[in-house]
This record gives sequence, C-alpha cells and structure tokens, in this order.
Amino acid sequence: MTRSTLLAAAVLAAVSAPAMAQDADQVVATVNGQEITLGQMIVMKQSIQDPSMAEMPDQALWDVMLDQLIRQTAVAESAEDTAGVRAQLELQRRNTLASAAVSQIAQAEPTEEELQASYDRLFAEAGSVTEYNAAHILVETQEKAAELKAEVDGGADFGDVAEANSTGPSGPNKGDLGWFAADQMVPPFAEAVAALEPGQISEPVETEFGWHVIKLNETRLREAPPLAEVRDQISQMVLREKVEAQIQSLVTAADVQKTEGVDPAQLNATDLLEAE
Repeated sequence: MTRSTLLAAAVLAAVSAPAMAQDADQVVATVNGQEITLGQMIVMKQSIQDPSMAEMPDQALWDVMLDQLIRQTAVAESAEDTAGVRAQLELQRRNTLASAAVSQIAQAEPTEEELQASYDRLFAEAGSVTEYNAAHILVETQEKAAELKAEVDGGADFGDVAEANSTGPSGPNKGDLGWFAADQMVPPFAEAVAALEPGQISEPVETEFGWHVIKLNETRLREAPPLAEVRDQISQMVLREKVEAQIQSLVTAADVQKTEGVDPAQLNATDLLEAE
C-alpha cells in the first residue's frame, strides 16, 4: 500500500468516525447486554457540578464518565428489584417527563399583546395611589408625645426634636420615613398621615409601637414604571401564568380516580418498600 493510499485511508477514517454518533440513541458501550448511550453521556455531563471535571478535555471527560456509567450499570444489576426501588424509578420517570413538558410550554415567548395586557392589569391603578413623604417622633407615652408636640409647635425644629428624642430606627435620621403608601403602615398611622396637609403636624397617635407625632412633608401620585423598565419581570410573570394555566388544563382533562379507604397512617409503613 502506497503512502498516498495510507494517507487517504487515515483522512477517511477521521472524517467518517464522528458520523457514527448521529443521535442520542447511539450506543457507546454495553454492560451485560445493557446499553449505555450517547444521550446518557450528554445528560450526565449536564449534571456535573465539579468545576475541575467540567474543565477537562472532551476525551478525558468522556473516558471518566463512561467508566462511571459502566461501573454504575454493572453494580445496578446486583440490586434487588424491591417495591421501594420500583416506586423511586417511577417517580423519577414522571418527574423527568413533567419537567420536560413544562420546559416545552415555557419555550414560547410572550407576545407583545400579552405583555401589554399584563402590564396594564398590574399598573392600571398606579396613578390613583397616593404616596406620602413624612417624618415622625416615636416615644413610649402619650404625655411625652404631647410634650414634644408642644416644643415643635413652639418653634423647635421637628428633625432636631426627633433626633434627640425618638426611640424608633428613624430617629438618627431626624425621623425621616421617606416615601411610602398607606398600606405599608399600620392603620392608625396611615389614617393620621392621610388626614394631614403637607406641612402639618399631627396630634399624638397611638400604634402598637408606641406614640407618634407625625409631620407630613408632601404627597404624590404613584407613577407606573415604563413597560421597558419592567419588561423582563412582566415576561416571566406571563410565562408562569401560561405554564400554570396549561398544567391546570391538563389536570382538569385527566381522568383522575382516587382510591378510598387507604389509611393515611400507611405513609409510615416503610417496611412495605422492602417487598419484592
């Protein structure tokens, strides 16, 4: 055989070798007649969590994984086929199929109409919600609250009085609470704030935390964020809703028959799993 013939044969072998693995069912080894497939190897690689293995060259990783699967297959044949083993295998099979079904449902990207409809539904009332910017002084007794209110009415700076006397976490920040909606506060506090005009200071108000003197700085209507800003969150929400709707549709259409009379206490009968 000439040198050119040998070279041609080598090139042909190199080109044709990868063509053997055309699909996930390609058998790469057998153990006592049990097939190990390319698909199983690919799935095994996807489950690798060890960074050092993930960075191995393909051939080295192939050899390590194939050796592991051969060992696993050989050992698996020695296991007893008990009720527990069968139950676990069936649960794993169903879980894998259910996960695949959910992934297929979630592959469809939401349409612009779906995104806009969900955005409108979420933020339809945004412009009608009032937000408040306020500060407060929190003390333990009504008498102390009234005393501090009198100081502020007499010309003392509200922030200075709050910083010197408030027991709440906002005290060091001159009592500043920032912006909030009424539903973020306990009802007595929210009602007192809503009754004030900007610049006004409340009479002492009791809540579960103590006694408050509240100063309302300003109000505003909550603005809805632009769709572009919340697009990713809206898209994920639409996908979750579509997946849940499809799951519910499949469950509703399923022929479900529950067996009556099984004692729930049997959940503790782990000895049943040992039966063959």
